[in-house]
Amino acid sequence: MSAGPPVAQLAPPPPEAARELFGERLAVAVAYADLLAGAGVERGLIGPREVSRLWERHLINCGLIAPELADGARIADVGSGAGLPGLVVAIVRPDVSVTLIEPMLRRTTFLTEAVEVLGLENVTVRRDRAEDARDLARAFDVVTARAVAPLEKLAGWTVPLLRPGGRLLALKGSAAADELAAAGPTLAALGITDAVVRTLGPSTDPTTVIDARSAALARFT
Repeated sequence: MSAGPPVAQLAPPPPEAARELFGERLAVAVAYADLLAGAGVERGLIGPREVSRLWERHLINCGLIAPELADGARIADVGSGAGLPGLVVAIVRPDVSVTLIEPMLRRTTFLTEAVEVLGLENVTVRRDRAEDARDLARAFDVVTARAVAPLEKLAGWTVPLLRPGGRLLALKGSAAADELAAAGPTLAALGITDAVVRTLGPSTDPTTVIDARSAALARFT
């Protein structure tokens, strides 16, 4: 007797920290967590072992950058993958516009479906490489990225997308300070005049971010 098709695994219930972070948008965040736990795992966008820690390791970790954004900011999320952090930011902050830039078809297909299912009217999905999206040069207030590439390489892809005075928020791990030190000359050549490692959220489980601000990007035309 056939056992039938596998049943999509639902995400664990949101912890109190998620309730505080997402507030009235919690239901949308829960729906996204369920998408990640179901279709996200089935399509190989996240590993099965990540389901049990979706909230702490992924959604809350990404959502902690949302308060850093100015009202109405234009955001580009480079290498969005399954939508981390771009979709999380769009959920927490419906007032900002988010462009998800991702080159892989299976990922952009998932992102497009997620945007529709979640009813996110502030999100655009673009299948492209950041370095090839020349029409988007200097178009964004903030560029985000998570687990895409070492900062030295990532900066070359993302900084040209920033308007003068814009910010790169790169979510990193424990080696963030070393990455920042190694990328110093590259950042300076790209017009980044201020870059620091910051920790956001609780001291027990913070989000580590390289926060780099551009002063002038006149060279990118």
